[in-house]
Amino acid sequence: MKGDVLVVEQQHRRAAAEIAQAVERALAHEDRPYVVALAGESGCGKSEMASALADRLLEAGFRSVILGQDDYFVLPPRSNDARRRADPDWLGPHVEVRMDILQANVDAVRDGATAIEKPVVDYDGDAVSREMLNLDGVRVVIVEGTYVSLLRHVDCRVFIDRSHIETLEHRRKRNRGGEARDPFVESLLATEHKIIAGHRQLADFVVSRDFGVVPVD
Repeated sequence: MKGDVLVVEQQHRRAAAEIAQAVERALAHEDRPYVVALAGESGCGKSEMASALADRLLEAGFRSVILGQDDYFVLPPRSNDARRRADPDWLGPHVEVRMDILQANVDAVRDGATAIEKPVVDYDGDAVSREMLNLDGVRVVIVEGTYVSLLRHVDCRVFIDRSHIETLEHRRKRNRGGEARDPFVESLLATEHKIIAGHRQLADFVVSRDFGVVPVD
């Protein structure tokens, strides 16, 4: 998302390095692009880990692209916030997010497309536009977002197991639109917590609250 602020810290890089090792091993046996999904609650470090993972993979010689779920919202941020406040049912993956377009983009990369057209959200401008993303040489697709565990055709699912309460400090550092001080937003995040509670069970790796990486059998 254009205008988003990332606070990449050492714990993000440490966890990303462990995930990267598993991805690199898998790439030795894959000819097509490999899909990694990073999921978890708001502020848990998804975007930061995606950035750190992409950097680590590039150091190992593997180019990646990051598809952020935030770019696939039906409405841009301020408009979406207003809709949420006006409509209590306007929440969740099948209402406010174009998961169908995100799935189509993931599948296109996985199937060897040389470029895709994707939405891009301008946070400051509260607008959604389109962009062409060049995929030449891409070996890894990193998809990050609250609901990306639900995507099909994913090779590795990672769930960051930090609740909206535990992410409060990080959300304050990010300071996106004053969300960390808004009781309405906090109530929405409590509902979101319930929506994705079971997504942890879909993971191949769980990242703990202290950013330890635990493989799931």
